[in-house]
Amino acid sequence: MTTFDLIIVGLGRVAKRFVSLLDEQHDVSARVIATVTRRPDSVAEVTRLVKTHHAAARHARLVVVEATTLDVTRGQPATSHIRAALRGGAHAITVNKGPVAFAYAALAREAARADRRFLFEGTVMDGVPVFNAAREALPAVTVNGFRGVVNTTTNYIITAMERGETFESALGAMQRAGIAEADPSLDVDGWDAAAKTAALANVLLDARITPHEVRREGLSGAAGESVRAARASGRRTKLVAAAHGRGRAVQASVGLQELHEGELLAGLDGPQNALLLETDLLGEIAVVQLGSSLTQTAYGLLSDLITIARAPSARRGRTR
Repeated sequence: MTTFDLIIVGLGRVAKRFVSLLDEQHDVSARVIATVTRRPDSVAEVTRLVKTHHAAARHARLVVVEATTLDVTRGQPATSHIRAALRGGAHAITVNKGPVAFAYAALAREAARADRRFLFEGTVMDGVPVFNAAREALPAVTVNGFRGVVNTTTNYIITAMERGETFESALGAMQRAGIAEADPSLDVDGWDAAAKTAALANVLLDARITPHEVRREGLSGAAGESVRAARASGRRTKLVAAAHGRGRAVQASVGLQELHEGELLAGLDGPQNALLLETDLLGEIAVVQLGSSLTQTAYGLLSDLITIARAPSARRGRTR
């Protein structure tokens, strides 16, 4: 079994849980050889470390694990971390949505040229196989659109407000659980969902958009009254992410919608998420996540590492 050398960028809770998962399973062998914190010189440090470990990179054993927090302005420095890894001959996996939401097409091309993998299963719906399913399980199927509930924090808050709880108390529960973003405004202002929408559109719909091109509506305590009124009338309020079309024709949005109680998305309670893929050959396909946790997010990184272990050459399949 090949032992991978890992350079971990970002030492938050997700990265630490990922390292502990490596010790708990036997599907892949890996050792952490260096860690980098997010700082002004972090890109130069990643470049230096990849160059230092050039032998492992040359033999496709070196993997840069990007686990810094989301920068919704430009997706930096995470995108530059990924680029430094690929240009140095290392594989790159990320749980940060920024690189996929801001620079997916360019990074995918760089990965293909370098014959390395750029993977990011943990960026949307934790480790639930969304991108892997589209890449591996849906041959000859074209995805023409999607809609879903993809932000755990806001769905939990909405469900809590339906029960009469306050916006502030529900958000606090998500912060204590470690599920809300480090900056909770990314969740409640809709930026996290917009970044996930851009990432999904770029990969599944061949779009070239960023989160700033997603029409965005957030959630505040002022929505409590309308949320409860909708519930009383047999409807559920959800923060729905959606995109339709292909290529440059893609239109994407994130916003509050009132849904009929019998709809799949309407039935999602608390930390539950779901994504509905609209396809040409199979109609509508649902991917549902009934819970969210730190372990599930960290598992996204683990699954990407196992994917590399099973097929280390990018040329054996499409880079996703």
